[in-house]
Amino acid sequence: MVSGFWGKKIGMTQLFSGNKVVPATVIDISSWYITDVKTQDRDGYLAVQVGKVKKRYEKEEFSPTWLKNKRVYFTFVREIPMKESVKDLEIGKVANFHALFNEGDTVDVSGVTKGNGFAGVVRRWNFAGGRGSHGCTQGRTPGAVGGLTRSGKVVKGKKFPGHMGVKKRTMQGLEVVKVLKDDNAIVVKGSIPGKAGSLVFVRKGRA
Repeated sequence: MVSGFWGKKIGMTQLFSGNKVVPATVIDISSWYITDVKTQDRDGYLAVQVGKVKKRYEKEEFSPTWLKNKRVYFTFVREIPMKESVKDLEIGKVANFHALFNEGDTVDVSGVTKGNGFAGVVRRWNFAGGRGSHGCTQGRTPGAVGGLTRSGKVVKGKKFPGHMGVKKRTMQGLEVVKVLKDDNAIVVKGSIPGKAGSLVFVRKGRA
């Protein structure tokens, strides 16, 4: 059985759930095709390889020649692990694995967080910074880092300024609010990692 599907984050919106407005994220699941099937005998593991067709070729029918040069015709090529082999998988078919999900299901969404470049401790670690009065000159600096330690060494794991974001993160326990079959999109409650256009992986959540 296929464990999940790949998609692209479109962005966030708001939806009504009963009498309440809830934040939601829309994920694009269109133009994904099965490009290869990994088998235990040939590859040593079970997986299905899928590719997202580039925008210029979305209106064209799938051609076996696309598989000879995947970089030209596909924006992304990714694999989905499987625990058991599936007989219905055929190279060239649309990867509509999202059909296994229904409204109300719980899913986990994995992606890479937005990059924020070099960030200081106030933004990166939510430090308060120095006071704005009484002659305080600390500003947004981290302050002392090696005091009260042997030989003035900095404690391992100390929070410092540095590169922020671009880390793989997973949001667990998100509810599938809507499955838009006509628009080839799925809507989940809450936020997910990444910026608009980022690649995300959606899988069944734990019960």
